Parts: sequence; C-alpha cells; structure tokens
Amino acid sequence: MRIQTTEIVDTFAEAFEMWASRIIITAETPYWAMAAAQSMTGFATSIIGCKCEAGIEAELPSEQTPDRRPGISVLLFTVNADGQGKRLLERVGQCVMTCPTTACYNGLPEAEEGVVVGGQLRYFGDGYQISKQLNGRRLWRIPVMEGEFLVDERFGIQKGVGGGNILILGTDVPATLRAAEAAASAMRQVPGVILPFPGGVVRSGSKTKSRYKFLFASTNDAYCPTLRAFAPATQVPPEAGSVLEIVIDGLDLAAVEEATRRGIIAAAEAGAIQISAGNYGGTLGKFQIKLHDVLSTGQRVASD
Repeated sequence: MRIQTTEIVDTFAEAFEMWASRIIITAETPYWAMAAAQSMTGFATSIIGCKCEAGIEAELPSEQTPDRRPGISVLLFTVNADGQGKRLLERVGQCVMTCPTTACYNGLPEAEEGVVVGGQLRYFGDGYQISKQLNGRRLWRIPVMEGEFLVDERFGIQKGVGGGNILILGTDVPATLRAAEAAASAMRQVPGVILPFPGGVVRSGSKTKSRYKFLFASTNDAYCPTLRAFAPATQVPPEAGSVLEIVIDGLDLAAVEEATRRGIIAAAEAGAIQISAGNYGGTLGKFQIKLHDVLSTGQRVASD
C-alpha cells in the first residue's frame, strides 16, 4: 500500500492494556494551568523507567471546566490500578497543589472504578481542611499560603490502551523530523490520546530484550540506520537515513486507531519514505493495530 510515494508496510503496532485517568487542571490564567500540567507530565515518557506515561491531552476554554476557569486536560497511564493511585497522589500533590491558583478535578466522573487522591492530600491541611460537596461529588479545600487548593476526593480510572506506535523512515534527519512533526500535530487533534515522549516523538525506540542480563529493553537495532550493515534483521532500506517513532496512549482502542490513521497520512504527505510499526509478534500486548486496516477503515468511514 502507498500514499503518494510513501510505502505503508503491511504490519501492525502491538499495543497493550493500561490503566488510565484524566486530570483537569484549572488556574486563574492559561499560563499557570499550563505550568502545572507541564510539571505534572514531566519524567513520564515510558513505563520502562518512569513508572507512568503522561501527557497533555488538550487545552480547555473556561466554559469546558468545572470552575469556569482556563484549564488543561492531562491523561496519565500506568500498568495497574494501584500504580494509578500512587502516581496521581505524587503528581497532583507535588506538581499541581504547589502551583499558584490551581485547582484539580476528576476528568472521568463516569468511571466505575476510582482512587482516592484529594482524600489523602487533605491531611496536608493539618486539620484546617474543609470538605465541600459540589453536584454530588466531594472535594477538599486545603489551605495554602496563596489561598486554598481545591481538589476532588476521588479520581476515576478506567482500562486504556498503551504502546500504539508508528515508525517513520525518511531520507535524512531533517526530512524525517518534518514528517514526524506533521504526524504528531495531526495525532494531537484526536480526543482521548496523548503522545508521551518529548514533542510527541522518540528517537531511541527499544526492543524487549538485551544481551545484558540486567536490562530488559535495549536499542531497536533493526531500525538503527548506523547498524544497517551489522544488525542481523535490519529493516532500514538503503535510501533511509533516519527513523523516528511516535508512541500513542489512549483511553480506548478506537482513539488510538484514529490517531494512528491521521499520523500515517500526515507523515506521508510530509514526505516520509516509509511508515512501519513496532511489534513483538503478538507476545507483548493483546491489541494489534494493523496499519493497512486502519487506513482502509478510515477511508470507508469518510465515504459513508
């Protein structure tokens, strides 16, 4: 399959189940809402080394937030429900409560499962904290030097999808970067997804094994152009001088598939030589996002 001159490899991205939460951060100005969101999503690119994956989902106008102030929607993913509770407590407490004028709300109020966040952070109030009921939900008002921090007692969590990905191959670094930037920009328009790596793009893609016993992940040598002559199973064609990966986490499979579709099209239109995906033969995760199927399904939907 080709889009213009770009080859779309007949392969699949192997994704896996994760636990997800949505956090709504508001503040007096968009600047402070973004400052808290950027702090909260720092060091959260991969569960390989960060214990969670997080990113900014969208900027929210005041009419779309619980307190009618400017806001940011953040998505956070972990491998289990217990990890969600721990990471939310750490990041809301250290990155949002500390930021001037912010409040923090549960962005998945309909989720059947949840974890206590504000109900634990309230103890920071040292007995001066106050419980508040708002539209059937309990929040906590925690006194801080600047005023008070308002936070939901519980945050909803749900099963999500992590590890969706595409690999973008280009003639050289500038060309590949242009294609990856175009893909990331298109993917970010899909609600319910994040691209957790810096700028949405990762250059150090990995495989789930290593010749060193103390490592469970190492460089994806099959897609390293400098190893083309040495790697036993290289997938880098002669005309490709650089490879970049985009990893996609989403609240559901449909969102990840739509982001994949949009990313492939955008990268192809921006001049990628080839687009592929990373998988481990189906041994890592239960979701197989087949590139040709995603494109074909999108074309059928568009024509209906």
